[in-house]
Amino acid sequence: MKYDYLVVGAGLFGSVFAYEAMKSGKHCLIIDKRPQVGGNVYCENKSGINIHMYGAHIFHTNNRKIWSYVNQFADFNQYINSPLANYKGELYNLPFNMNTFHQMWGSRTPSEAKAIIDRQKGQSNGHVPKNLEEQALNLVGEDIYRKLIKGYTEKQWNKDCTELPAFIIRRLPVRYRYDNNYFNDRYQGIPIGGYNKIIGHMLLGADIEVNADFNKTRDFYRKMAKKIIYTGPIDEYFDYKLGELEYRGLSFETKCLDIENYQGVAVTNFTDREVPYTRVIEHKHFEFGTQPVTYVTYEYPCDYARGQEAYYPVNDEKNQELYNKYKVLTTDESNVIFGGRLAEYKYYNMDQVINSALKAVMSDL
Repeated sequence: MKYDYLVVGAGLFGSVFAYEAMKSGKHCLIIDKRPQVGGNVYCENKSGINIHMYGAHIFHTNNRKIWSYVNQFADFNQYINSPLANYKGELYNLPFNMNTFHQMWGSRTPSEAKAIIDRQKGQSNGHVPKNLEEQALNLVGEDIYRKLIKGYTEKQWNKDCTELPAFIIRRLPVRYRYDNNYFNDRYQGIPIGGYNKIIGHMLLGADIEVNADFNKTRDFYRKMAKKIIYTGPIDEYFDYKLGELEYRGLSFETKCLDIENYQGVAVTNFTDREVPYTRVIEHKHFEFGTQPVTYVTYEYPCDYARGQEAYYPVNDEKNQELYNKYKVLTTDESNVIFGGRLAEYKYYNMDQVINSALKAVMSDL
């Protein structure tokens, strides 16, 4: 066997694992079925603008160790995520804070806003929410739910909010202060020059094969390494023998506009059900660009089918039970480490993926 590790998937988990393994003198082959490395953080540079090709990625963490770790690969700017919500032409600041409440009702003080929300909660206040709609009403009341949550969420998941579990928005930020910073994390920013700088640094010197589908040629690749790091869909690894896990998909439409500034913010959420896309991303604002043109991406939620890109796991009770059954099967795969959002059927933030990969590689070396 030529390699110590075969890393299946060149996203953050696989790249971190390979980097640390190679630092320890291990030989790694990294393969990815896409035509490039980087996974969902891959960027393309056009007209000097780094375009997030698989959706907006804002790095944020409270973990000082992880923040120091990523800063060895690239310098980060001081971007603060402060998205807008567009409901039928009405603009509201996100996350829900005193600016949102003033825009919605004209309330000027926290006590005024809280009184309105408490009144709108009505009978839902104090009850244990049984679904997402009840959870939202319990958090922010009727107006904000109807205008800023319901349509966006139902587009995203293609289900009525009464059919969705409450935990999806259990941590929804609600602040009674004037603060448009979406994340509460201490560290936040975008790598200057894009995420490709980070992945490129991590995989420098590695053997890499792209357009390589492990699950279609696994007998060939298994012979090449002592151990496999698998970051693909766990149900696909086991040939869907227990059934298929559900995901939501995304499609992207990116346009170059011959203007300097299209929407004045990096992220705008479109929250009414009638607009088919959920978000518009203007990429130059992630890095405070001043280019004479701009690139915007319209993000459309869509159904997922086997073989397509899987973005959001549907972590309802049925799917979680199925994943747990697949996880049991992994105990028989002694030379395979399963990691990342697809192999663990989990929505990961980037810092969580990196932390998970570091723990996995340190425990195996």
